[in-house]
Amino acid sequence: MLTLEQFEHNPTRLSFTAIIAVAVLLWLFPQATLGDVYSNPDALIFDASAPHTASILSIARKSDTAYEPSKATTSIMVTSYNSEPGQTDATPFITAFGTQVRDGIVATNYLPKGTKVRFPDLYGDKVFVVEDRMNIRYYKRMDIWSADKEFSRNFGARYLRMEIL
Repeated sequence: MLTLEQFEHNPTRLSFTAIIAVAVLLWLFPQATLGDVYSNPDALIFDASAPHTASILSIARKSDTAYEPSKATTSIMVTSYNSEPGQTDATPFITAFGTQVRDGIVATNYLPKGTKVRFPDLYGDKVFVVEDRMNIRYYKRMDIWSADKEFSRNFGARYLRMEIL
């Protein structure tokens, strides 16, 4: 049996024991890391398949088209960007997934490609689609594409309620 005195006289043994203990704990309790996300950007980060929390399954809009209920709601930091070379890579009008930028496109590392979202407090029923990615340092953040440079500049950064469809 090891005693405290043995560790006091041999700091190498203490360091080695601590490293082994951490390795065993990581093996017993594996954790998801951001590296998992970056190696597979289409991985499901947020459970968009969660069941509906609202008891109303569909609500008719004024145009009599079905209103798609949200599967989840969260608060997220939202900014706006446009197709300027200083805000994008070398192909400013092409998204990370190879599509042309257009109204209704959002960039995020938080949700899989093709996920539909709404920002009801600012845009009402307008649906946005994830078709672009942000810089690797941004995780739970969303960037709305805009053709208007002045709009993007004045938009700033704000927390908005986001509905995931």
